Amino acid sequence: MKIIHISDIHLTIPGEEMGGLDPHARFARALADVADNHEDADRIIITGDLAHWGEKEAYEALKIELADLSIPVRLMIGNHDDRENFRKVFNDHPVDANGFVNHAETVDGTRMIYLDSVGHKTHAGHFCTARREWLEAELAKADRARIFLHHNPMPVGLPAEDKIGLTPEDRAPFKDLLKTYGDCIEYIHFGHVHAPIHGRFAGIPFASVPSTGNQSLPDMRESELLKGAPMDPAYFVLLIDGDDTTIHQIPFAWDGPVMTSGTGWDDWAKPGAAAAE
Repeated sequence: MKIIHISDIHLTIPGEEMGGLDPHARFARALADVADNHEDADRIIITGDLAHWGEKEAYEALKIELADLSIPVRLMIGNHDDRENFRKVFNDHPVDANGFVNHAETVDGTRMIYLDSVGHKTHAGHFCTARREWLEAELAKADRARIFLHHNPMPVGLPAEDKIGLTPEDRAPFKDLLKTYGDCIEYIHFGHVHAPIHGRFAGIPFASVPSTGNQSLPDMRESELLKGAPMDPAYFVLLIDGDDTTIHQIPFAWDGPVMTSGTGWDDWAKPGAAAAE
């Protein structure tokens, strides 16, 4: 199974910049790279911050961008999103009984679980009792599962970013739930931090993906200010084969020189050294 993981596209009303960049151009370039190189992907999964200011026009632009894709797309919302505006535009998008954008499907024998971790007028993540009950019902019937969400559900060692991760009040019971069903959860995938961070939480491997826009600069001492820069964006390609997972980071916007080399021993010899032997 091949999964394309994209996050933090931060679309605006077309024509408006975000962080000095055109988020629509960046996102379109990412999709073009996927179409050129990964047309065999099973899913494109976008883990939130779809619209930077949650505006209806941004979601309408996103809907147009996705309309002609041949690869099925799954969407989640993030802290910059507006759940009501998202649902107005994507009015056929699945939600749970409480109106949260929680949904799930089975792909190649794996239950892919997509979570809504958005709170009201806060950038921190929330996952209330009702949402946990929905998740537990999904995990209880799954033999193998993967969890996708926007917010980091664990501290990642970056004090400013961790202030807007999943709140401690919701993190603790969420972690307990993961421990209970850890035998069937293969991976946790998220965005939000605009950086590639890998580790384990409750014994489960996790990976966060960079943004298609600005990237975070990791500062393990700064507790108040989020730091970012217009570094090269990326998306992930997840290659999943049974119990094995390989994650590739794709720097889709790189337009500098590309060097090639063969794989033979002499292909890496110091110039002139082979002739001297």
